[in-house]
Amino acid sequence: MSRIDFIGDYITAIRNATRAGKEKLTIPSSILTVRIAEILKEEGFIENVKPFSEGNKNFVRIHLKFLPGGKKPAIQGLKRISKPGLRHYVGYQKIPKVLGGLGIAILSTPKGVVSDRQARELKVGGEVLCTVW
Repeated sequence: MSRIDFIGDYITAIRNATRAGKEKLTIPSSILTVRIAEILKEEGFIENVKPFSEGNKNFVRIHLKFLPGGKKPAIQGLKRISKPGLRHYVGYQKIPKVLGGLGIAILSTPKGVVSDRQARELKVGGEVLCTVW
């Protein structure tokens, strides 16, 4: 089976794990998906990220974060914006604000994969990969 939208599969795996109440998730990784997970950790949506290898295959273990006082996940929503059939590019002036600044957008820019706040600081636009709230 060939994977056409690796980022879409990655985002769906995280979304499904949060809805199922899983505490950790192990999925195949790439440099891009590890960077997305690191951004989610920096922004407080997940607890920890641990990339590792088994043989010649790379994986990443994501420890999901839950809000205090229950099993409500920190990630309430995760949506893929730019897709293989329809890419979505924006300049730094038009980077979307997710829920008025409560969520984040993750962008692939010439300066690397960054959050919307970092892209505005660096004054770079790029491809909007996904939004998280």
